Amino acid sequence: MTTENYVAYIGIDWADRKHDIALYDCASDTWQEPIIKTRPQDLLDWVNQLRARYGEGRIAVAMEQKRGPLLYALCQYDTLVLFPVNPRTAANYRKAFQPSRAKSDPVDARLLVELMQKHPEKLDQWVAGCPKTRALRQWVESRRMLVGEKVRLTNRITASLKTYFPQVLDWFEDKDTRVFCAFIEQFPSVNAAQCATPDQLTQFFRSHQAGRKSSRWDACVSITTQ
Repeated sequence: MTTENYVAYIGIDWADRKHDIALYDCASDTWQEPIIKTRPQDLLDWVNQLRARYGEGRIAVAMEQKRGPLLYALCQYDTLVLFPVNPRTAANYRKAFQPSRAKSDPVDARLLVELMQKHPEKLDQWVAGCPKTRALRQWVESRRMLVGEKVRLTNRITASLKTYFPQVLDWFEDKDTRVFCAFIEQFPSVNAAQCATPDQLTQFFRSHQAGRKSSRWDACVSITTQ
């Protein structure tokens, strides 16, 4: 981290639903601790407030995030100089100066500011790269988040089905497909599936272009004879 002058220092303790902010104003030697939501518009409004207050003055911003939507959202503003902090570094700093080791989001945000002010040699400025590189990073991160969300939803559906319709989990190999969701919607229980005729089940799988291998067609059709 360089020794250039900043008009303000900001520490961000980020979370899924809100971001706790610690803002130190260098001119007035005062602190502010706003809380902003994670919606893109809320983040944009907050940045616009900073730009209206500080103009083209450079602001040092620290966060416990080396990648992610928050980092990629802030990197597009030239006046914000970003310093990703290793979570382990922040945790060790917290232990050193917070004997109770109790975690508090506002306190953690302030500690990030102290790290920038007192130990600048420990931090590296985040280099955004060219616009195409930034866009690619953001797309990759968005895809990673979507894949993670899909896995979480699939696991929740699987856990729920185990309690009242476990048979369907054996009939389908892939639980993240449209044909699986459509089958659950049309036949929400084993009784509903057993009441369907072989012709109805065959027509269902054909209409969804599901082959025998992916949907275990034979196993599903055979349930009407059980």
